[in-house]
Amino acid sequence: MKAVVMTRQGGPEVMAFVERPEPVAGPGEALVEIAVAGVNFMDTGVRRGLAWSDMPDPKVLGVEGAGRVLSVGAGVDPAWVGRRVAWVYAPGSYAERAAIPVDALVPLPDAIDDRTAAAVMMQGLTASHFATDFHPVQPGEVALVHAAAGGLGLLLTQIIKLRGGKVIGRVSHEDKVAVAREAGADHVIVDDEGRFADEAVRLSGGDGVHVVYDGSGPKTFQASLAALRRSGTFCWYGPVLGGPGPIDLMSLPRSIKIGYAVFSDHIATSELLRSRAARLFDWITAGSLKVRIGGVYPLAEAARAHADMESRRTTGKLLLIP
Repeated sequence: MKAVVMTRQGGPEVMAFVERPEPVAGPGEALVEIAVAGVNFMDTGVRRGLAWSDMPDPKVLGVEGAGRVLSVGAGVDPAWVGRRVAWVYAPGSYAERAAIPVDALVPLPDAIDDRTAAAVMMQGLTASHFATDFHPVQPGEVALVHAAAGGLGLLLTQIIKLRGGKVIGRVSHEDKVAVAREAGADHVIVDDEGRFADEAVRLSGGDGVHVVYDGSGPKTFQASLAALRRSGTFCWYGPVLGGPGPIDLMSLPRSIKIGYAVFSDHIATSELLRSRAARLFDWITAGSLKVRIGGVYPLAEAARAHADMESRRTTGKLLLIP
């Protein structure tokens, strides 16, 4: 079986396309033929040693994908065999096949193709958590969405609009403005220096935004604080880029609420995973949520996909095809 491993910590050059032993479905698992694997920014963090450091190298990268069940292990209903499925977190997904716990699998409806499924699982469930659980956006509220032309930002923008909110998107380059607007952003700020707060406040009507979704790292933290209105909500995410450092709660301005949002809390059980994913699929089928695929690469070129993602020039979701 072919797979992409990281041989050591470092840049894309540490990734290798190699032969690996065939996986076998153990108790509670299914052996899945992977049709598409999703590329996520967290994968670059794993590669650089910011996660999974307790797992020895070489290790197979990737956590997300879609495919078809080939066989099942002990204790698993044989009816799973032959089903098309998707998953959001199964380490080792940059491969031709993987043994995945059945509780982590989501059955795919016929209307959702493999590429769309692999493109929407992690970023779609994350966006759903941010806008429906962490801060349930209300009609008329104004949200500031960082990286608004990225895969997560595009989905988050659409879900906010589905809930009746307004979106101020922040993008790093002028050539990303049209993509953010196509997703429904009411306003787009082009900024790569963390100097967006005054414009966000102005565009919100002068009071500041109701909620900020910021996964852009420490350099945007203070400006995101400044963009919030009284009692606004600060949704912080994106651990790969690091945290803002120690925070003195009594120094936080304007009675804002701040928290670190983790998408796994949105799907804490297999029942929640499947119901939240089904809602995404329903939105897609109805045409209410559009998934933008920004690049498709052969699995053997996963290192190029990582380099392209880290260049910050890509939009939408990047996928790998075994």
